Amino acid sequence: MKTTNRLIHETSPYLQQHAHNPVDWHPWGQEALDKAKAEDKPILVSIGYSTCHWCHVMERESFEDETIAAFMNQHFINIKVDREERPDVDSIYMEAVQLVQNGQGGWPLNCFLMPDGRPFFGGTYFPPNPAYQRASWIQVLQNLSKAYQERRDDVEAQANQLVGYIQKAQTQFSNTITLPEGEQPFDCSFIKNTFQSLSQNFDEENGGFGGAPKFPGTMPLQFCLNYYLAEGEETALEHLVRSLDKMSMGGIYDHLGGGFSRYTVDERWLVPHFEKMLYDNALLVGLLADTYKLTNKPLYKQRIEETFAWVEREMLSEEGGFYAALDADSEGVEGKFYVWDKAEIVTVLGQESELFCAFYDASEDGNWEEKNILNIPVDKALFMEQHSIENEEEFDTYLLNGRNKLLAERAKRIRPGLDDKILLDWNMMLVTGYCKAYKALGIEAYKKRALKALVFALKSFRVGEDSLHLYHSYKNGQAKHHAFLDDYAFLIEALIEVHTITQDTSYSDLAKEYLDFVNNEFWDYQQNLYYFTSAKQQDILLHKKAIYDGATPSGNAVMLHNLQRLGVLFDAPEYREQAIKMTLVVKDKVAEYPSSFGQWANALFLEVYPLKTIAVMGTETDSTIRTLLSKALLNTFISTAETKAVRGLAVPSTTGEISIVVCKNYTCSLPVDTVEAALD
Repeated sequence: MKTTNRLIHETSPYLQQHAHNPVDWHPWGQEALDKAKAEDKPILVSIGYSTCHWCHVMERESFEDETIAAFMNQHFINIKVDREERPDVDSIYMEAVQLVQNGQGGWPLNCFLMPDGRPFFGGTYFPPNPAYQRASWIQVLQNLSKAYQERRDDVEAQANQLVGYIQKAQTQFSNTITLPEGEQPFDCSFIKNTFQSLSQNFDEENGGFGGAPKFPGTMPLQFCLNYYLAEGEETALEHLVRSLDKMSMGGIYDHLGGGFSRYTVDERWLVPHFEKMLYDNALLVGLLADTYKLTNKPLYKQRIEETFAWVEREMLSEEGGFYAALDADSEGVEGKFYVWDKAEIVTVLGQESELFCAFYDASEDGNWEEKNILNIPVDKALFMEQHSIENEEEFDTYLLNGRNKLLAERAKRIRPGLDDKILLDWNMMLVTGYCKAYKALGIEAYKKRALKALVFALKSFRVGEDSLHLYHSYKNGQAKHHAFLDDYAFLIEALIEVHTITQDTSYSDLAKEYLDFVNNEFWDYQQNLYYFTSAKQQDILLHKKAIYDGATPSGNAVMLHNLQRLGVLFDAPEYREQAIKMTLVVKDKVAEYPSSFGQWANALFLEVYPLKTIAVMGTETDSTIRTLLSKALLNTFISTAETKAVRGLAVPSTTGEISIVVCKNYTCSLPVDTVEAALD
């Protein structure tokens, strides 16, 4: 008879995957914590996510084992957590495990707690038998159970020490800098030094930052774009373009279905960890769109369109929200859905296969574990020259036909698992990505998709009819878990972006409402930073602040940017003063560790290069705004004269077809009647 545990009632796909384990799993919550206290048992909190390969492995090896499960059930209160649903819980216990394991962490994350939630030991993956210089899972369980029963004082001391370290780490960003009146904390030299520090870690050959494993690094690459726009530094543009080219041509990109994987295990972008996350694609599409406005590279336009096609084909819910992720595994094998034997390609494409295989690096021997990951090792122009191909349009059609045939064949395979929960923060990142793509490409469907997703989120994640409080996760018509700082930060950012493409002030007004709400719910007046959780989140050990960028930008850094932009948009000096306080907290860290503070570094451009507003008036306003939005501009609001972006400024009126005024530092230029003159 099939076992069923408490997770059967959860909506998270990751928790549902464990609902039939013989382990008596509890979801995170007061019931499990109270039970641990009542029975005086230590807690095992096991944290993962549905597309995590090693989470699946440990489940098969240990959590489905009846003997191991029986020991876990007898000696521990066992809690399963989806890190994407409860990033607050994950953050606390990840830090604890990294302290125990000399900085090493990852998922599955297995942390052992006192009944009151204090951590005392933890690790990541443990094998069923001793291996990889690691104890087996059952050995870990036995040793910790024995220590808890026989050496309680030592375990208590370890728990207190770990909590003390975590609390102390939260004070390292205390604002001790005072700024003399009239002095500017940042200047061009600070930005230059930050870029030089960032460049030291740049991979000149392959693009990106550092070696294997290699992540996209969207935030530092955005800094390269901003630095080029601000100072014309060619090295910054070269860094950016090489990185985007290599990723767009590499195996990290799905050349048949569209979309980017989370990272590659090599430094050349060839071998992906095959899971596809919504947030990676949202961030990369936005960067590709911003860079396309500068370079007009057809490759970037193609990647934007193909990635959105994948998103709308495979990740879009009927209600207009977007699912979280696609698994790396299918049939229990990582990457099986995506890789090819050359013989398979030849069977599908027939006589048309030879040139296709040459272009996409498919060979008899394969380029990864005797299989082929499609990638483009040689730039298309050079490939055409090498193979004496003269008609680019015909060659593009040939490649497209081949890709479509293989995509249709691939659709017959068993698909990777879909995590179909809808997360507010990731959805808002995608709304911003759609807005940026609309600006760059002018595709109306992108604007409509952004608006529909935003309307869905504001309706479906709301806690109460008239409340600004939101939930974080949504599935099967049910929203749950109080929203975190990142949810609100990316929502405000999305509202600002939607305002820019619609010129509808209701979106900027709502952005301001939410900014004031977040200041009330999350702001720490002592440290001049935002907490990750609001006071409403009461089932956690402590309230932390998330400062560093992770795979996604720091919510604090996004809020800084929101304060800066809305401070100008609403002529609100209190927002700008709050922004300055935040920048002073992290100033030294940004300069020293720009790769970890990429989003902060990007926000600092607004402190050095003040935000401009271009006000457009006349009978041809819409088309002129559309043209301006398509330009690569640093720190610029495009606005009609009626919006609050130019409130309080003496903007001349016009009765002509078009009149453009550039406003900066509380003064406006004389009107001009062409876009070129306005940008000169």
